[in-house]
Amino acid sequence: MNASDSPGEAQAEPAGTRLKLALPIAVIAVIVGGATLLLTGGSSKQKLPGNAGTATSAAFAGATLEPPQTAPALNTLHNYDGSSFSLASQRGKAVFVTFLYSHCPDVCPLIASKLHYAYASLPSAQRAQVGLVAVSVDPHGDSAAAVAAFVHKHQLSGEARYLIGSAQRLVPVWKAWNVGSEADTSRPDLVNHSALVYGIGANGRIYTVYAANFTPGQVIHDVKPLLAR
Repeated sequence: MNASDSPGEAQAEPAGTRLKLALPIAVIAVIVGGATLLLTGGSSKQKLPGNAGTATSAAFAGATLEPPQTAPALNTLHNYDGSSFSLASQRGKAVFVTFLYSHCPDVCPLIASKLHYAYASLPSAQRAQVGLVAVSVDPHGDSAAAVAAFVHKHQLSGEARYLIGSAQRLVPVWKAWNVGSEADTSRPDLVNHSALVYGIGANGRIYTVYAANFTPGQVIHDVKPLLAR
């Protein structure tokens, strides 16, 4: 998937935002331009949970799932720190789920940095109502130590859960979310994978989807309507 192919149009950052992304702007421009992407397919080919389609909506800045889908359970994996996790425990929150791997050279750090930026930009009271969840697409490379280093580097410590597990446990999760993941044939240390972010409402249903070139402002905008669902 080329990160410039987006299910929804990117929107400008809210005025007055002073936080800075962890990645330099020049690096972001190269990544979003698709010069070094390792993802497969285009946005038109990216399957969504329940094989739903997307549309634009006045309520959301991200692309809207049509129809909204119940988020597949995430109760068979564990957080990189060893703690248990269940998506059902996040009911009542706006939750943003994405699929990453810790030694990804380009798109994953971009997504992680922008999610941190969005989360850190929210008022503290609202942050308590938001969950960030990453799911591994690399059962071999995403060791607890590797993920801990990735989370620390991209300032997600204490903000995000990063779920890991064996291939036996991860493959059914990828299938449920319609996420593609496979080793790059030319470079086995890299992974070709889907790179979307899914916005889940307080009722546990997926309402929005964001391609890799989303803006933090889209996520910030959509927290309130997702909490209202």
